[in-house]
Amino acid sequence: MKRSSSKSKECTLNAEDGYVRMFLRGRPVTMHIPDQQRESYSIDQKVALPDHKLKLQWVYGYRGRDCRSNLYLLPTGEIVYFNASVVVLYNTEEQQQRHYLGHNDDVKCLSVHPDMVTIATGQVAGNSKDGKLLAPHVRVWDSVSLNTLHVLGMGVFDRAVTCVAFSKSNGGTFLCAVDDANDHILSVWNWQKEKQLADVKCSNDSVLAAVFHPMDTNLIVTCGKSHINFWTMEGNTLTKRQGLFEKHEKPKYVLCVAFAENGDAITGDSSGNIYIWAKGGNRISQVVSGAHEGGIFSVCVLKDGTMVSGGGKDRKVVLWDHDYRKQSEMEVGDSFGPVRALAEGKPGELFIGTTKNAIIRAAFPDTLTPIVQGHTDELWGLDIHPSMEQFVTCSQDKQVHLWDTNSHQPLWSKTIEDPGRSAGFHPSGAVLAVGTMTGRWLVLDTDTRDLVSMHTDGNEIISNVKYSPDGNFLAVASHDNFVYIYAVTENGRKYSRVGKCTGHSSFVTHLDWSKDSKYLVTNSGDYEILFWEASNGKHVTNMDTVRNLDWATSTCTLAFNTFGIWPDGADGTDINAVCRSHDGSLLASADDFGKVHLFSFPCSQPRAPSHEYGGHSSHVTNVAFLHDNSHLISTGGKDTSILQWVVA
Repeated sequence: MKRSSSKSKECTLNAEDGYVRMFLRGRPVTMHIPDQQRESYSIDQKVALPDHKLKLQWVYGYRGRDCRSNLYLLPTGEIVYFNASVVVLYNTEEQQQRHYLGHNDDVKCLSVHPDMVTIATGQVAGNSKDGKLLAPHVRVWDSVSLNTLHVLGMGVFDRAVTCVAFSKSNGGTFLCAVDDANDHILSVWNWQKEKQLADVKCSNDSVLAAVFHPMDTNLIVTCGKSHINFWTMEGNTLTKRQGLFEKHEKPKYVLCVAFAENGDAITGDSSGNIYIWAKGGNRISQVVSGAHEGGIFSVCVLKDGTMVSGGGKDRKVVLWDHDYRKQSEMEVGDSFGPVRALAEGKPGELFIGTTKNAIIRAAFPDTLTPIVQGHTDELWGLDIHPSMEQFVTCSQDKQVHLWDTNSHQPLWSKTIEDPGRSAGFHPSGAVLAVGTMTGRWLVLDTDTRDLVSMHTDGNEIISNVKYSPDGNFLAVASHDNFVYIYAVTENGRKYSRVGKCTGHSSFVTHLDWSKDSKYLVTNSGDYEILFWEASNGKHVTNMDTVRNLDWATSTCTLAFNTFGIWPDGADGTDINAVCRSHDGSLLASADDFGKVHLFSFPCSQPRAPSHEYGGHSSHVTNVAFLHDNSHLISTGGKDTSILQWVVA
């Protein structure tokens, strides 16, 4: 991921021997030109931008694992939340999403203005591809037009904006924000004038929430690790009163804060207690002890003045009456994880965000319907169904999901024993192979999700599992520098090893099959391109044997038809994946800077022009075109998100 300081040497053409040579981090990479292009090929030929563009259609998943208070219902009937660097407005009735794409790296917090139209979102510091830091900041935008109205704090915030909130009582003129730097600076802004009014060092410890009091414009409540503070703003100074726990148990964390109709503050903490703080004071006036087993991540006061609370360890959502007596409770299933955020929906309806990145529509006593699901850990594995509008993902969270691109829901999910890393469908679509981080790989039945077969090759990451076009072989590429080749019989149900490709001096990163299923080409971590005979795994060294082969797929980032994806001065780890459309006209790439690029194919001119699309945060790990080229799917590594793009 480091930038190389040495300028890359230019690409060179050796017309006599028919190859192009490029350099990655000073290493030469030689790519042989097919005979029919040798006469006409020129390294300086200008390439056109692709005729097609991408439009973001769907964001799978929700960021609940480490963010809070990030789920709200708007008057348009849309719920608003974020994932990666996209803010999603999802109309659950009409099954449609709109997207605010103003951010250039992970969004960490969100607040809705009292007008229920204006929204503020804060982001982390990011990295651009020229190595510059992208400043953390807050964006204020219109949720109807999706226009950005104001940008606050460029060059002011240090690490990430983790809390943001509009004031309530003065028409929402003020905005407060907390910076995740060492001092956790709390700042107050007149957002329309983009002017900072006050700032103060908030706490040495993490601050989990900061909100304005709904009845007092000059009062802000913050809470977090072993504290709750009441801040009064006078002019440009903020004065703190600490919340006093007195005889009550002092929690390790005060996790969330909300306000009752009468102005009392209500907190939920890591010990499972709800404390009521009388309006205007800093003392506890009422206690609901043991409201939950384990932490309380969210409290939400409903329009009728009753309250719901959401538990971490116990995964319970509890309804309380005006006097904090328990009325009803329901439990979120283990597969969706602890409750992270609660939002009131239509009358009688709730939306629940969970720490396993799901959103559930709920109603007491026991209606729980998942409407958003996602992965919760680093995501690399992706493949497209050969004939249906489906794709599979597998992640280090040990989940394999088979997704339907129309309903945007998993058709099924399966938990496997090891963290997942790669996936590949058999050409029949009847089975799919999954490679893991441990050297184990397994085959699942796509209908029943039953385990068909399981094998282990080495004990390193299986970076790639790919069936030959005729379905008779499976290539298993490993970080142990080998590719293992299996003969496949009984329509993908039986496997026997027939070869082992030995010759790479670094881990294998990408592989493609020839159309006739007779040859393989592989890339490795030290930028080698090697060719192999499929039937026995023998290394092919005679270039005339392989230079004219037709390749069934183009997923190798180093190949004559794809090398134009590399930007100037690229480090060989800057591009994680590439994929050709099935009609052979487009090439998509996934890079380390949160971008998906779209090129014309073939892409065999240095530094070819491309359309560039944001939405992921760093790094994008994989891209794949749907079988009919109508859509592109991209996956994010750290952001764990899946984006579905229309190819227009």
